[in-house]
Amino acid sequence: MNPGQAHARWYVAESRAGDAVRSVLLGGTVTPTRRLALRWLRRQARRFADALDPDPYAPWIPARALHPVSGGDPHDAPAELRAWASSFREQDYALLRLADGLPYEFVARDALTWYGLVVRPVGR
Repeated sequence: MNPGQAHARWYVAESRAGDAVRSVLLGGTVTPTRRLALRWLRRQARRFADALDPDPYAPWIPARALHPVSGGDPHDAPAELRAWASSFREQDYALLRLADGLPYEFVARDALTWYGLVVRPVGR
């Protein structure tokens, strides 16, 4: 990292979703550190995964409203989002890219939709 990059830098984190036709901004934040930006993205990833594929036994779901199923789409966006959120290796990789002044992006896909998590450095 060059010395000019060590000064005050902010990070923009965004979550998006879309399909083959459109993209929708689901949320965003500006943080003073890359760790806070990634923490926000991990919370978003877990939130999306839980909304797309809730635990049928979660206390907020009425009894017998949902039931587990097997099989289905080989692209499992909720599982990909959960795996990304819990991957220390992926988080370390993102931190290194951001420390070098580069953006980081993760995209999870299912049959019809995609979910993107992006963080990039801005300003000085």
